[in-house]
Parts: sequence; C-alpha cells; structure tokens
Amino acid sequence: MKNKNNKKIDFIPQMEPSFDENETNQLIKYMRGGGWVTEFKKTQEFSEMVRDYTKSKFCSIVSNGTVSLYIALMACGVRKGDEVIVPDYTMIASPNAIVLAGAKPVFCDIEKATLCLDFELFKKLVNPKTKAVMLVTVNGRYPTKYMDIVNFCKENKIFLIEDAAQSFGSFYKKKHLGTFGDIGSYSFSAPKIITTGQGGALVTDNPELYEKIRKIRDFGRENPGNDHYLTLGWNFKFTDLQAVIGIEQLKKMKFRVKRKKEIYKLYTKLLRNNNKIELIPTNLEDTSPWFNDILVEKRTELIEFLKMSNIGTREFYPALHSTPVYNIRKEFPITEMVARKGLWLPSSVKLTDEDIAYICSKINEFYK
Repeated sequence: MKNKNNKKIDFIPQMEPSFDENETNQLIKYMRGGGWVTEFKKTQEFSEMVRDYTKSKFCSIVSNGTVSLYIALMACGVRKGDEVIVPDYTMIASPNAIVLAGAKPVFCDIEKATLCLDFELFKKLVNPKTKAVMLVTVNGRYPTKYMDIVNFCKENKIFLIEDAAQSFGSFYKKKHLGTFGDIGSYSFSAPKIITTGQGGALVTDNPELYEKIRKIRDFGRENPGNDHYLTLGWNFKFTDLQAVIGIEQLKKMKFRVKRKKEIYKLYTKLLRNNNKIELIPTNLEDTSPWFNDILVEKRTELIEFLKMSNIGTREFYPALHSTPVYNIRKEFPITEMVARKGLWLPSSVKLTDEDIAYICSKINEFYK
C-alpha cells in the first residue's frame, strides 16, 4: 500500500505504546544496580510522582486498573446487598469490579454530548441500597453536570469513585479528573497515555480511605513487611521493574498531552467537512484525548476498507447491559447508539501528521 507520494505505507495500528532509550537505559541501570524487581523504592518514587502530578494528598500504585477499582470499592465499604451505579457505556472492568466486591452494578445511560453519565437519569436510580456511584470520565471528558454529580453524592452520602482510567492528563477547571470524588482510579495498561504494561493508581485526599487502600493492597498488613494482619487484604502490589518504566513515561507527560491534542485537532480539521462522520465535541483546553473517536454509518464496511488500506481501528465498547454476561432486558438508547456507530481511529503518540492525513484521506474516500 502506498500514499499519494508513492511512499510505501506500513500498517498503522489503532494503538501502540511508545518507548525510547530512556526506559531501556534506566532498566539496565536498575538491574545492574542489584534491583530486587519487586515493589520497593522505585514504586514509592513513581507513586509520589503520580500524587504530585494529580495534586492529590495520597497515592497508591497497584497491579492494574481493574484491581484499583475493586480496592476502591472495598475501601468504601461496598459489600453484598449494596448497589453501585455505573454507566452502561464503559470498559467492562467497571461493573465487573462491582460484582467482585459482592455488590450489584446498576447501569445508567449516558449523555450523547460527552459519552459520560447522564445526571438526570442517575438521580432516578438512587435508592436506599445505593452505596456508591462509579463515574467514568470517558476519553478524558467529563459529564456536562460534573459538579452536580459531585455535590449530589456529598449531600446524599453516596461514595463517588471516579474511574479515570482514560483520563490521566485531563482536567476540569485546572483540577485533575479523578480528584473530585472520594477516590480516583487510573490505569497504566498498554494503550494509555503512559504505560507500565499493566498497572493502576488510586488517589484520595482522605487519610482514612488511604489507610484502608494501603492495607487491602498488601494482605491487610498493619505495616509493610510485618505479619500483623488487621483486615482482609490481598497481594495487589506493583513491581519496581514496572515503576522504572513508569517514571520515565511520566517524565514525558507534557509532550504527550500536547501531542494528543495536536493529533485530535488534525483529525477534526481533516474530517469535519465529511457529513457522514459525527465528531464528538471535545474541549481540548481540559481534555487530553486517550483515543480519537468518531461516530459513523456503515462501520463494519469502513473497518474492512481501512484494514485493506493498512489502517487499524477498534469498535467502541458494547452496551454492557446487552452482553451475555449481564443480559439485562432494558433499553439504554444513547449507549446502544454509540456502541453501534462508534469507532476508534489510530491514536498513538507515535503517529505522524502524514499518517493522520493518509488515514483521513482513506476515510473520506470511503464515503464519497
């Protein structure tokens, strides 16, 4: 496959991580320095960097972004008989963590403008069993009535857990997403803006919740390294080997946030005149888009056409209520629509402007 300049086009994946000699050199240095690989000083350093970047009081690094949600639920006292409201449109880790905690996920439809939780629908679902809400800030965006949700939860003594897995580097009024509720959760899996392969983080300003998080992630120990167990806990710890990578990745955040916004702007510029494509309003002053997302007709055909042009894409998440694992017979019209029409385009920070121009030319060609 060649572009208009007759240059061969290698396959462009929908997403790929980005590493350079900094990660390589620091890993070699760590291993040659007698590193034990397991969680120790480098994990603590990475935790402090995430804490400072989000301007939180406390941060705990854990093994992945699903475990982080489970720990957050446990720290908030969520258990069997409780209900947790969660968007129908989210990665399945969100409701699965609720099930793992023994509670019932109660799905709520989203608003089309942001793909985030619909506040008015959310209020109607609250009942005496509602222990928490899991607010997912999809693709670095926040709900239209973000602060209404925050204040409603405070007034009604409902725990607010922010699933900000896709929002590291995104803000609302200069305050980092994931820091408005009781606990915020981030993911550092391979597709994220920074990655440690697998990994997650929990942030909070509440010292009591932090102490619970600290114990739950380390077998319930009173203090690391001792065998005095105060509560139920598990091994949800990190490794210094991953932390070495995370430290170097985090040093690149300023560039990556800038580049993510540049990429989104260029996609918007090159696709906005195509009336077959619907772009999702995005405030790039606040949002650092995780992925470049569009809503389209003839999605299956477009995916195949782009694949033949050496361009990888990924469908949006399904409407979770309709999946075999949940199988809830209820209508969630906005989620169902975006799940049917949504498509993620190539989104790596390694993309060049030439790559994006080629991708958009092929999309526009398909809809001619």
